[in-house]
Amino acid sequence: MKRSGKVKSASNITFVIFNTIILTIFCIVTLYPILNTLAVSFNEAVDTLTGGIHLVPRKFTLENYRTVFRTRTLMHSAYISVLRTLLGTLLHMVLTSLLAYVLSRKEFLFNRQVSLFYVLTMYVSGGMIPGLLLFKSIGLTNTFWVYIIPGAISAFNMIVIRTYMNGLPDSLVESAQVDGAGHFRIFLKIILPLCKPVLATIALFIAVGQWNAWFDVMIYNASRPDLSTLQYELMKLLSSVSQQSGDPNMAKHAANMVTPESIRAAATIVTALPIVCLYPFLQRYFVTGLTIGGVKE
Repeated sequence: MKRSGKVKSASNITFVIFNTIILTIFCIVTLYPILNTLAVSFNEAVDTLTGGIHLVPRKFTLENYRTVFRTRTLMHSAYISVLRTLLGTLLHMVLTSLLAYVLSRKEFLFNRQVSLFYVLTMYVSGGMIPGLLLFKSIGLTNTFWVYIIPGAISAFNMIVIRTYMNGLPDSLVESAQVDGAGHFRIFLKIILPLCKPVLATIALFIAVGQWNAWFDVMIYNASRPDLSTLQYELMKLLSSVSQQSGDPNMAKHAANMVTPESIRAAATIVTALPIVCLYPFLQRYFVTGLTIGGVKE
């Protein structure tokens, strides 16, 4: 018995050591790109070109961030990004969760047919040009709502939420119906509070997608600078710096020069910071929402 206890103790210690080494390596591999980007963003641009910047800036400067924040339209574009993120996420969650609730009800006669229709939209798409022509014909181009309405409902997110709802006990809905509650009240008072994990997970994904979007600005609202987003303005800034870096006259001002690499690092930190600040508030729902909502029927 003593010998078996010693063997178990030795095996446990070996497992802990091995597990600690693996997790340490995983943390280093995961965090190094972020810390390296942060160090580059605070390092002088010309010095960064020589290489050797890893975790700590060699020549500290705020010039990269000054260049980013000197963009005239930055504050207004940040306002548009925040507005589209909030409205887009809110509308998407309301409409998609309502649709998922309807399709999760067995008394809805056409739930299989409607579900199949939405699943087909995940595999069949008209493409970018027909989409542009469609949005133009219905007056969505050159408007703010082209950021919101096309992504109001997602078939994939609907399936995830519906699968989560199907896992809830039917007795909850039946008892509420016996007490005289209608479907809308059941949805608000019973179903939504129980679906917080999966809703928080999907809301985070939608918010990140809306916050990082810039291609739709270039396609649909390029002629409306007042509807430009933060990411699109930073992309234009990066493109402008890339062109200036090839100008031989810039060598005269090398001390204050910024490079595409330094601007890219500063822009990455600026755009990622709001999402990083948001994630801790949704972290406790994240894993639960992914594991339970992703279970197939």
